[in-house]
Amino acid sequence: MAVRIVRLGSPRLAGEGTRIGTVRRPPRGVPKSQFAAQDWYDVWYPDLAPSADTVRLGLQAATDVQWASFVKRYRTEMASPQNSRTLELLATLSRHADFSVGCYCEHEARCHRSVLRALLLERGALVI
Repeated sequence: MAVRIVRLGSPRLAGEGTRIGTVRRPPRGVPKSQFAAQDWYDVWYPDLAPSADTVRLGLQAATDVQWASFVKRYRTEMASPQNSRTLELLATLSRHADFSVGCYCEHEARCHRSVLRALLLERGALVI
């Protein structure tokens, strides 16, 4: 049992379980009925996506210092009581079920899902 951190839209791996989209917006041009069939996500959960302003900060980050500013802001957003409880829930579920969380970004190292991975690990999640 574990949580995987994935790129949405990539082919699913065996045992990946339910795919949760932690993105601000659904994929463009894809009918809602096709989200799961086209390997985007099974459940949309934008609460774990960075706010629009924070997303802009991350997309504009050209240096490590700018990226660190994005990470700090996103971590602050995830520290809200509601988001913190969600992260605790996902960490606990990772020890009992297989599921995945993800985003559209090509490279995890410059994507909020890298921070999401760290936040889940800090809460004791089993992460693949």
